[in-house]
Amino acid sequence: MTLYPINAGYFKLDGGAMFGVVPKVIWNKTNPADANNLCTWAMRCLLIEDNGRLILVDNGIGDKQDAKFFSHYYLHGDAGLDDSLKQNGFEKKDITDVFLTHLHFDHCGGSIIRRGNQLEPAFPNAKYWSNEKHWLWAEQPNDREKASFLKENILPIKESGSLNLVPVPETTGTNYLPAIDFLPGFEIRFVNGHTASMMLPQVKYKGRTIVYVADLFPSAGHLPVPYVMAYDMFPLTTLHEKKQFLEEAVDENYVLFFEHDPVNECCTVQRTEKGVRVKDIFRLKDL
Repeated sequence: MTLYPINAGYFKLDGGAMFGVVPKVIWNKTNPADANNLCTWAMRCLLIEDNGRLILVDNGIGDKQDAKFFSHYYLHGDAGLDDSLKQNGFEKKDITDVFLTHLHFDHCGGSIIRRGNQLEPAFPNAKYWSNEKHWLWAEQPNDREKASFLKENILPIKESGSLNLVPVPETTGTNYLPAIDFLPGFEIRFVNGHTASMMLPQVKYKGRTIVYVADLFPSAGHLPVPYVMAYDMFPLTTLHEKKQFLEEAVDENYVLFFEHDPVNECCTVQRTEKGVRVKDIFRLKDL
């Protein structure tokens, strides 16, 4: 197995929304805001090459929306999905599987491209993976979350016949569900605080366990348990999930791979007097 970080670009979101009830005087130290209170965030995908399959985890915001839409998110920098794939020797047509942690626009917007008046899969030879519970949640969104679930990102996947749904394990009395096997060396963890049935890939790599933490921990600055985004549908569930995961991550020496941290790609964690915090920061290639 070989892993490649894929940079789909940078965008901006309101710092207060990203840190919920945490005061700006605290979070601004780790994620400094601009004059409009906006912080820069990465859209860092993960490409997994294994046994003839090329699996792309998430794919950023895409480029098919109109200027008004993009004006809200301030895309900036030179990085992009196509260029990042090319730098690693790949093209979109090489991707065999697109694994979507969840269907918010900044995670799945690159799934679909606009060709003339038509919307079609950006990865023509790929299977697209979601799960049955989250797909239904996204197809029939609640009023608070529907701005994140864009029909043009979601429905063409199903209409193209490319959609594949993994089963979701039944709860055992807590919101922290057991991981299931996706492929040899690739498990899926399910969490429900940010949105229903978000999937976190967990892969064995170079003798370590790498967990793509998506929006459970958008950045290293979100490790403290109370640092929960205002975007989360069920913040108390997120608190519970973060606590359980962090204890396990310390005990098992997991590597956390950050999707949105603009600076820090990976870290390990340790227990401190203030709770579980960063131990070592590094890039995936340095493992």
